[in-house]
Amino acid sequence: MARDDSFTPFGDALAAADLSDPWVHGRGDAPDYRPDYGLLEKLLTIPVAAGKGWATGALANGVDSWLAHELRRSGFKPDEVWPRATRPRILPRDIALLLEKLPRQLSDEVRARVMAMPVVAPTDAKILGRAYEKQVDVAISRWDRGPELLLSTKTQISSFGKNLSNRFEEAYGDAGNLRSRYPLAAVGFFFVQRSTILTDEPDAYERTVDMIRKLRDLGGANGYTATGLALVSWSDEDSTVKVELDRVPQHVRPEQFMTRMIEQVLAATSVSQHVDVRGLIERRELAVADEDEMTDLAQKSAVEPRY
Repeated sequence: MARDDSFTPFGDALAAADLSDPWVHGRGDAPDYRPDYGLLEKLLTIPVAAGKGWATGALANGVDSWLAHELRRSGFKPDEVWPRATRPRILPRDIALLLEKLPRQLSDEVRARVMAMPVVAPTDAKILGRAYEKQVDVAISRWDRGPELLLSTKTQISSFGKNLSNRFEEAYGDAGNLRSRYPLAAVGFFFVQRSTILTDEPDAYERTVDMIRKLRDLGGANGYTATGLALVSWSDEDSTVKVELDRVPQHVRPEQFMTRMIEQVLAATSVSQHVDVRGLIERRELAVADEDEMTDLAQKSAVEPRY
């Protein structure tokens, strides 16, 4: 039996969530993305209800799980988005394909060995930047293409003004570190704060919105491709988490964040890659086959017995 990890508590909620089309615009219209905020509320309620509302690491894992799910809703394949919905959370696509094609018993044996080898299936995605190695929270990366999407998430539930400057400095440094090495990748920063900041430290919230905006790339390839902000709330009497976006400006909301990140991945790859993602956002069926599907069919034909 697979051992539990920090993402295990979210497994049932993710398994029950559907992968419905997130785009609501028509063909030829500007992209209009609708995140599944209901799922985010369910995921974040899990650590809060367990008495871990103070543990930003537990909340951050819920945010990571949600963002990875949103990318899968957008058409990216389950094995190419990390963290995966099941263990191992990080698994190169080529190994996933191998496990899929092996006989069931052999596949189970090899999978068990892979999961016991952190060098092959690590818990965290660590990416070498220009100056130092950086752990990213959500990623799309392959051996043949390199990193395509690198996303860092942060959560903050108290001491907003006290820690905001440190968050800004760390985030800005990480952006330059990753963008300098991977200028074509979609590199993002997503921030979730408890909504008590609005009443307890409104000045810190003003600085937060300004920080989120200023962390973006202005043309020098040092800032983030996209940045996003969400506010969440719960009380001591009711541990149910609610997403509150009324006070979040449109230009930093999650909708624009997801749209910009996806558009950058597509802009940096050929039309025969991520075909499902392109079809959803463009609201049409592309007259081109996905390279991965063609490769998979060729490999399948090569290993099937001939009579």
